Amino acid sequence: MRSSPIRIGVTADLFDSTGRPLFGTAPFKLFDDAGLAWEKLPPGNPIAAAHLAEYDALFLGGAKVREEDLKLDQGRLRVLARNGVGFDALDIPALTRRGILVTNTPVAVRHSVATIALAFLLALSLRLPLKSSLPREGRWAERGDYPGIGLPGRTIGVIGFGGIGQEFARLLKPFNLRVVVADPFTTDAACRQYGCERMDLEALLGTADFVVVACLLDDRTRHLLNAERLKLMKPSAFVINVARGPIIDEAALIHALQSGIIAGAALDVVEKEPPDPGNPLFTMENVIVTPHSLCWTDTFMDECARTAINSIIDVVKGKLPEFIVNRDAIGQARVKGWLTAEPGIAS
Repeated sequence: MRSSPIRIGVTADLFDSTGRPLFGTAPFKLFDDAGLAWEKLPPGNPIAAAHLAEYDALFLGGAKVREEDLKLDQGRLRVLARNGVGFDALDIPALTRRGILVTNTPVAVRHSVATIALAFLLALSLRLPLKSSLPREGRWAERGDYPGIGLPGRTIGVIGFGGIGQEFARLLKPFNLRVVVADPFTTDAACRQYGCERMDLEALLGTADFVVVACLLDDRTRHLLNAERLKLMKPSAFVINVARGPIIDEAALIHALQSGIIAGAALDVVEKEPPDPGNPLFTMENVIVTPHSLCWTDTFMDECARTAINSIIDVVKGKLPEFIVNRDAIGQARVKGWLTAEPGIAS
């Protein structure tokens, strides 16, 4: 890596337990080719105030940035580039007021996250977790006691019809399913393009055999699936969450599963991460829990990293990156300053 007046920090949560980048080393060559150096930040969540003040750009995973963490900010930090699509850990209004751009990788995540929703759907319908335990536990004689659920003709409800929801609907086409969608920001025409029907959330919950959560987490969607709404679901229905844990009230979900209000769940996310090892979800045969990483394939991680790194390189060159979360920040003086500054020189 060549020296540069620009300082780029990479958060520790983008490295595995052995210290290797989650996405391998190849994407970092983009920095080398641009003549930019990067530094690995020490572990810490939220990101330390000093690091937010001392870098021009930060490449981050799920690390938090709150308004109080920006107390040392003197106008240097230009961009926070998320290695993923969600940005609920970041105080977007505070960053926007300061003119700090936030970018994400919405295209890179679509297929991979939609694929895990499909994998969960198949696993639940086939009762895969339970049936895979029968031979190991000497319960072969019980193999006829747990029939699966045939998918043709069933109804899949999708909450959130952005890029991931749309890609999931595309993947479902060969399965002869009815797909219904709840999303206040979509249209009937957009749903028809994917062979889906639009309905309100309550109607969807009462209709669907499988409910897939694929929306963003914000103040409007936190505990969107609460005790009252879970009771609207069929006793034979399953819930799948590939978005963010707090979208579902976990205590209400546990009660619904334990009391038979719903039939089961598959969760790549939980409300508290990492979860308590004693979480009751881990003892249920009708529940699949994975550690918010099921979509982390080699191709997914590589594409996310390259998208995020290219966002940083664009900003350093005085260009607006492609995927800006907080576009209102573009009009702030800080952004106008580096857009007109000599490329590669810290303002």
